[in-house]
Amino acid sequence: MLKRVLVLDDNQDILDIVHETLTYEQFEVKSTSNSAEVLPLIESFEPDLVILDYRVAGTNGGEICRTIKVHPRFGNTPVIIFSAYVNNDDELVSYGCDAIINKPFDLTELVGKVNNLL
Repeated sequence: MLKRVLVLDDNQDILDIVHETLTYEQFEVKSTSNSAEVLPLIESFEPDLVILDYRVAGTNGGEICRTIKVHPRFGNTPVIIFSAYVNNDDELVSYGCDAIINKPFDLTELVGKVNNLL
């Protein structure tokens, strides 16, 4: 069975590239640009890993990460946050994420971090 990855980013180009890359690497991928869909998708899709953009319209990916990490069923699900806006990784780590990817990022870095966490 393929490992499942859920991706949130409000930049459609990034979402498409990440989705295509992870699908090519034999992951089952669901992606969304709507932060309000993340928690319902976690419930229905049950991902093995979640990738969140830090700055998305209407919310903060760090807060979504924190919500995932206190969830009784999904608290152990690894979460990667990617961001172009944070110079201090400690700020992102404080949300409980398992890895950070700074934008712009290399696709091999992305695949490597996903594989390491799974």
